[in-house]
Amino acid sequence: MTTDAIVGRGERPWATVWTLAALLLALTIAAIVAAPPARSQGEAGGRYTGVASCAGSTCHGRMEGDGTVVRQDELMRWQEPSTPGGAHSRAWAVLSNSRSQFIAKNLGIGDPSTAPMCLGCHSTQGAIVAPGGARRGSVPLEDGVGCESCHGPAGGWIASHYAGVGANANPDAEMREKHLSNLRAGLWKLEDPVVRAGVCVDCHFGSAGEGQFVTHRIMAAGHPRISFELDLFSSLQAHHQEDADYGWRKFGAGSGRTNHVQMWAVGQAVALERSLALFQSRRGTEGMFPEFYFLDCHSCHRRIYDQAKPVKTSLDNPGRANIPEGMPPYNDENLIMLSAAARVAAPALADQLAVRTAAFHKAMTIDRASAVSAAAQLQQTVSALKAAFAARSFSGADAFALVDAISAKAVSDRLTDYSGSQQAVMGVDTLLNAMVSSGRITVGAAAGIRADIDRAYTAVKDPNAFRPADFQASLGSAVRAIGALR
Repeated sequence: MTTDAIVGRGERPWATVWTLAALLLALTIAAIVAAPPARSQGEAGGRYTGVASCAGSTCHGRMEGDGTVVRQDELMRWQEPSTPGGAHSRAWAVLSNSRSQFIAKNLGIGDPSTAPMCLGCHSTQGAIVAPGGARRGSVPLEDGVGCESCHGPAGGWIASHYAGVGANANPDAEMREKHLSNLRAGLWKLEDPVVRAGVCVDCHFGSAGEGQFVTHRIMAAGHPRISFELDLFSSLQAHHQEDADYGWRKFGAGSGRTNHVQMWAVGQAVALERSLALFQSRRGTEGMFPEFYFLDCHSCHRRIYDQAKPVKTSLDNPGRANIPEGMPPYNDENLIMLSAAARVAAPALADQLAVRTAAFHKAMTIDRASAVSAAAQLQQTVSALKAAFAARSFSGADAFALVDAISAKAVSDRLTDYSGSQQAVMGVDTLLNAMVSSGRITVGAAAGIRADIDRAYTAVKDPNAFRPADFQASLGSAVRAIGALR
């Protein structure tokens, strides 16, 4: 995958330039799906009603964000043209552009705007057929990835939800109870990082459902590489503001706001958990070949030299010590970030993660049965880390500690390919924002670090031009600047 430009950053008020993360969101829209397994309680059998059911001027269809309880211009923000915030609304429309047509021709799937391989990701259509074939409502393809793709089928909760949104704000306790009632009726609990991550990785990482997994063959046909970071992408897609009544509704009295550090850590664990689960399933192979989606792209996609003096094309990586030269390793971008998070937030599991990571890499060199067995062991540790992160209250001090952990030699020496390096800069970016939102540093101080962050993003802009040493220098400069603000 090549990138043509760095585009918008979205909602973060201290960001002065647009970054690679927004481009990743726009490009990975092809991995947006609508049938997440990690649902909020009460969803089973929910009926989909479509975007139009949310679009009234007394609901979310206003032209100005002047509502007393919520902004009420959420539909307009969802439809913003040419911005990351409007990417979901464009998901089906992009299937008619020249790139999508080119990909579909290479795959031999006909019109991509009607192909099941595409609709599972680019529309809400993939969610309205229940197991067994029964349809749960009718949603226009033109909706793209609509409201219910992220918030859940609204048939069971739209009436009670509507009663809580309007000109007259309810007392805080009543708003909280209405939200809990909506959750019981099938609204997905996106304020819970585990639930949100489960929804989003279906969209941006892959699932077992039809049209919900971007294979290496699909990427070879021209589809963008999949990349995702939960907190950063959530920020780019946010159509709301976390004001006082938002905190009451979502978290209850005195529970505050979204914990961005926790969201980042849980997102890394859920992404890896999903990757390992898919690897163990039938998705792990295609024909006689392994599914190359799971492997590190740069381990194969390097220049091939035919000359008298051979040129070493791989880079030494201490996290892959058991992998022989010339054998492609598992894509460990989330493993690297998870190792940093574990050292700070769950040290009791950090050593187990390191041991099982090494065992998994070694098993990959033996045979598929050994690799699947080791993947299952590693997945157990990752699931335990997910639970530990979800139960932990991360502080502003933790954000500084995690930045240090990401930049520590044991982690930074493993940033030898662009996918892991992308995760590192997105992580540092997210953690810097968390320091601002928690009041640990000022908006102005964070803005002064933007140039260093942007240089690190530039270093991973184009995988064909990735230079690990330049990236590590840029990231190191940003980390030192952040450390000076501690």
